[in-house]
Amino acid sequence: MVSTRIFGSGIAAAVLALIALPAASQSFRVQCPSTTTTHPTTPNPTSPNPVGGSIKCQQISGGDGFATMGDGTQTYLFGFGPLSGLKDMASGLPGTQQPAVFNADNTIGADPVFIGAPIDQGTQAIATGYNFNGAIGLVPDPNSVPANQLTGHVDPRLIMDVGVMNANMPAPLMAIDEDDEFFLTLTNVGQVMRPDLFEQHTVHFHGYPNASAFYDGVPDASIAINIGGSFTYYYLAPDAGTYFWHCHISPPEHLQMGMVGQLYVRPRQNRVAQSAPATAAQLRDNLVTNNSDAAKNPGANGVTCSDILCTGQTPAPAATGVDVAAGTKFAYNDGDGSTRYDVEYPIQIHGFDPNFHFVGMTFNPESFTDMKDKYFLLNGRSYPDTVKAGTMTTQSTDGTLHASQPVPTIINIPAGGRALLRIADLDVTEYQTLASLGIPMHVIGLNARLLRDMAGNDMTYQSNSITLAGGESIDVILDATGYSVGQKFYLYTPNLDHLSNDAENFGGLMTEINICTTVNPTTKACTI
Repeated sequence: MVSTRIFGSGIAAAVLALIALPAASQSFRVQCPSTTTTHPTTPNPTSPNPVGGSIKCQQISGGDGFATMGDGTQTYLFGFGPLSGLKDMASGLPGTQQPAVFNADNTIGADPVFIGAPIDQGTQAIATGYNFNGAIGLVPDPNSVPANQLTGHVDPRLIMDVGVMNANMPAPLMAIDEDDEFFLTLTNVGQVMRPDLFEQHTVHFHGYPNASAFYDGVPDASIAINIGGSFTYYYLAPDAGTYFWHCHISPPEHLQMGMVGQLYVRPRQNRVAQSAPATAAQLRDNLVTNNSDAAKNPGANGVTCSDILCTGQTPAPAATGVDVAAGTKFAYNDGDGSTRYDVEYPIQIHGFDPNFHFVGMTFNPESFTDMKDKYFLLNGRSYPDTVKAGTMTTQSTDGTLHASQPVPTIINIPAGGRALLRIADLDVTEYQTLASLGIPMHVIGLNARLLRDMAGNDMTYQSNSITLAGGESIDVILDATGYSVGQKFYLYTPNLDHLSNDAENFGGLMTEINICTTVNPTTKACTI
């Protein structure tokens, strides 16, 4: 798919040129095949292929917008916004969809697919009855054979209606499973507040084992997407873990301005049927000795870990003394159930320099050497906004409310349960430290790798704090065993100058941890 550059004076000219383009030369497109050579059959959207993953798709816009800081200041962004999975994204969930959901005809149904979706401008919440998670703009192709098939042809007016000034902080969340094929379409809608700029955008999966430079998003070795153009990136998901992604055009500027998001890959182990914990007789008859001398019961497929990272197969975990219930999720292919969790929380650390953002909106040259963060963010929010449930909205210059910061950071754990924190530091200028008061952090993964040495020994560790540089990720489990319902703890930075919202004290990198009776695994709602 080739992006087409549109010349003119600013985004208005680009929009007019887009509308005037005939369908055959249209530069906005999406791509989400229902089958491929690797996945030749169409899976059930609610029950993907249990062995080999499935096809997943997502569409995002590159443009600009605004987010609200903890002191109420509206801050200008260069940013990515959702153009698919809008209902899920506004609910704080990943926007990644199966083809049956993604490939939805925008001309059918009563959902408000147009301007301002999916936020109700009166209640400032998700519009009642809004359930659209398909690709924005996808309409029947009049030039297809036979006519009016869904071929990836889009109506650019719908994309511009939804995508303009719709930047999210953090950028749209992505989640795929090992062995998935992931089709990610980036559509550059332009930056309305900066019509003097003809900024290209790309998507670079930082630290991700991408075999093709063409899809790596580094413009020197691949391509960049011009205003008015779309491009579909293709990835095969090989390794579980927590990653992040960002624009690779002028990275210090675009990352500081907000073009960063999180991606995580779920392990194959989630798809394997699980057996009950080993009995004494089974342990005697099927003893498997790891270097840690942990006796393990072979899983439902009759095998256990055959290599140090359990990459050769996907054993069903059933370690001695570990009760792994059916449906349990895991952070990695551990083979022993040690990375199991009940609820997961993606947490993106970031920082904003308000002066840099102001200058970025006002046509002045940015001072890169003087860049200094003064807003410190968890999922785009500073305390106390970090503990607000639901999406945060910001009124933009188009007069409408947008889901500017859709991902809450409050951590609710069921009593006796375990929470997986997928933490990524995407800060441009600072090292960041997070400390947990009261509940130790069990660090299980670093930079998308399970912590085991070359001999297979367990290298995970307990800590009350972790420190990350920009571009690093860490996976942490908080175990609520032994804690009482109603107890509250804090996850915060001990760097006191990062506990502020610009000139306002008592903000920044801090959120709350609640021990609940039950936690809804989707909405993360706490019941006490």
